[in-house]
Amino acid sequence: MTPDVSFEFFPPKTLEAAFKLHEAVQSLAPLAPRFVSVTYGAGGTTRALTREAAQTLHKTTGLRVAAHLTCVDATRAETLAIARDYAKAGITDIVALRGDAPKGAGGFLAHPEGFDSSVALISALKAEGDFNICVGAYPEPHPDAAYAGADIDHLKRKFEAGADEAITQFFFDPVHFLRFRDACAKAGVDGKITPGILPIENWESAKRFAARCGASVPAELDDAFAKAARDGREELLATAQATELCDILIGEGVERLHFYTLNRPALTRDICMALGLEPRAALRNVA
Repeated sequence: MTPDVSFEFFPPKTLEAAFKLHEAVQSLAPLAPRFVSVTYGAGGTTRALTREAAQTLHKTTGLRVAAHLTCVDATRAETLAIARDYAKAGITDIVALRGDAPKGAGGFLAHPEGFDSSVALISALKAEGDFNICVGAYPEPHPDAAYAGADIDHLKRKFEAGADEAITQFFFDPVHFLRFRDACAKAGVDGKITPGILPIENWESAKRFAARCGASVPAELDDAFAKAARDGREELLATAQATELCDILIGEGVERLHFYTLNRPALTRDICMALGLEPRAALRNVA
């Protein structure tokens, strides 16, 4: 069985980056993704860029586009106005997140007139219109989790508030996702949970990213990348590692995979093709 896939991109900050984003989407579109998503920067720093990138991709590619929306540094009215703008532009898929605080802020702090949680944002979006809402999930404890099982309880509240699908933080060991999926089912969480996959473009950067979001780093994987670096085989190892991870998940009944592409499509494309996805016709502009 070949999985359904989706791809995540971040919005460009320069003209050169905009061309690279376009090329990345063009490269992966023939794999027929369910959707492509566009992220927010920490602290809402790319809010306008996210909106522009999402609307441009929707208009020029014909792909289903999911735009990230967070609670950070905005009033309820401002946040819902953005959602309405997306809907008017034909974008009705939203990735609704609490969001990360800006660097140095010491943790999330709700705007005095804003949403205080992703659950509140999800409820408001469902009341606002016919949005398809994706949310975040954490196979390993979120850095802000107050107790064991808090992430499962919080995900359950997100689905009860109206979420349609959850996409997990990345992980390196499939056991973390499989145990989380089983624990969610036992707790009565019956929504779709899609594993998030991070193709490893740079191992040292991946480890720093993992430290920030609470993803554990297997010692054997760290050792393997150290050896691969000495032999110049990092790309080969990265492809093999992610392909094996995905293959195990598929063997355990996973039907959907979400790739964090970092706007670098080659490794994600190679992994998808190794999993048996066949490219279709090249993407055509529809503008």
